[in-house]
Amino acid sequence: MERKPGLDLLRAIAILWVMPFHSYIAGYMGGGVLRWSGWMGVDLFFALSGFLIGSQVFNALVSRGSVDFVDFYLRRGFRTLPAYFVMLGIYIAWPSMREAAGMMPLWQFLTYTLNLFIDPNRAAFSHAWSLCVEEQFYLLFPLLALLLVRTGRLVRGATVIAMLALVGMVLRAWLWTHFVQPLQAHGDEAGDAYLRLLYYPTYARLDDLLGGVALAAARSYHTRVWAWSERHANALLAAGVLLTGLCMWGFNGQQRFGLAANVFGYPVVAVAMTALVAGAASRHSVLARLRIPGATWFAAASYSLYLTHKMVYGQLHGRFAPWVEGRGVWTVLIYITAILIVGAALHYVVERPCLRLREPVRELWVQRGARLQASA
Repeated sequence: MERKPGLDLLRAIAILWVMPFHSYIAGYMGGGVLRWSGWMGVDLFFALSGFLIGSQVFNALVSRGSVDFVDFYLRRGFRTLPAYFVMLGIYIAWPSMREAAGMMPLWQFLTYTLNLFIDPNRAAFSHAWSLCVEEQFYLLFPLLALLLVRTGRLVRGATVIAMLALVGMVLRAWLWTHFVQPLQAHGDEAGDAYLRLLYYPTYARLDDLLGGVALAAARSYHTRVWAWSERHANALLAAGVLLTGLCMWGFNGQQRFGLAANVFGYPVVAVAMTALVAGAASRHSVLARLRIPGATWFAAASYSLYLTHKMVYGQLHGRFAPWVEGRGVWTVLIYITAILIVGAALHYVVERPCLRLREPVRELWVQRGARLQASA
């Protein structure tokens, strides 16, 4: 799928929204609703991933009727694993580099099950939970999409997506009622239960991916829904912005932990993010013509920035506080500069070289397949 400036801009917004949210690690607790809503940047990443990965898979199904699973997982592996394993190695080999004292067992990071069995009090590298959601999606979605095509049920995809969203709502309601609400009088225990059961698990945060996948299916199969979204791209963007603002208000403060926010709020967030992606993906969108300096770079480096930023917060706050804290705007600039330097280092030293290596490896796989076909 060709690069789209609008989607790059959304990716840049997502990473710039997420990073300030985690600045509590550096002792910063202010910033208002714009900062505290930064967790929604991850939801925007999920919606983008659902659309982009969904488009790859559906385009392959449309053109070839099948998915080259080896090629798909090679692409995903070279994109996500090298930088992730480098950071995981740093966290394991040098405990002093961690932003928190406790860390979950290595096997949970290696099996991408961190988000399913997480202890919120062992928070070092805990932001890898969203990578676990992504990897589980990469593993299961192509298989499900192929199954739907081969059983002739792709036309029922909207029903499947709606059912999954409904199941998620019912499950969140049950979990909140039986496990979170009874602990609300106990303060931190309720917060831990909320994170373990309603924030980190894939089954509770599937809505954004489903929205992106639905949009990708509409695009790849040239449905009327996609044609309509193309014509009304800017209206969709406006609706996405308004809904996002509504969600920022609705999830503000303690309302975030309530029943209504968790049952209905996450689907509304998903609709908002999907509307933003739909608008940004259209060639008629104002974002398709908008060029903001630096946005393309932030989009390309967003993965490395995401992996490294919490460690940078922890190191500056824990080791260099006397030199950097309490200096007003200079403190902010020091943190921003350090995050950009470390994230750029991972991006240029690990991520980009591995992405350049990806194409020769994929070419070897294609040549091997051609030789096998010729000899058959």
